[in-house]
Amino acid sequence: MVTNGFFDNYLPFTILLIIGIVFVAIALILSRIVRPSNKTKEKLSTYECAETPVGDARIYYNIQYYMIVIVFLIFDVEVLFMYPWAVQLKQLGGIGFIEMVLFIEVLMIGLAYAWRKEALEWIQ
Repeated sequence: MVTNGFFDNYLPFTILLIIGIVFVAIALILSRIVRPSNKTKEKLSTYECAETPVGDARIYYNIQYYMIVIVFLIFDVEVLFMYPWAVQLKQLGGIGFIEMVLFIEVLMIGLAYAWRKEALEWIQ
């Protein structure tokens, strides 16, 4: 019997995907059926440690905080890429070294761009 490569490779994945979707759907439907639903003004209010809420629940943060965090994460991930490269540098040879130099150059261009756009400046 000749089998198709699709069924050999993707049938287990498709079955698990369907089981996962059905399980989540059943859990959501059962939770909607079983839970009590008595919406009162008190239940819909913002919870602040048993205190009466004062003011708006939304707090606005300076966008600079997020920009600095994103730049930090980019360079943090860079270190994760550089560690295995440094361990295997002898086996990679000159080509591996050139590839890492190009990778660092791309990151430096990104850093220069962020610096020029003042994404690293903390404005108070």
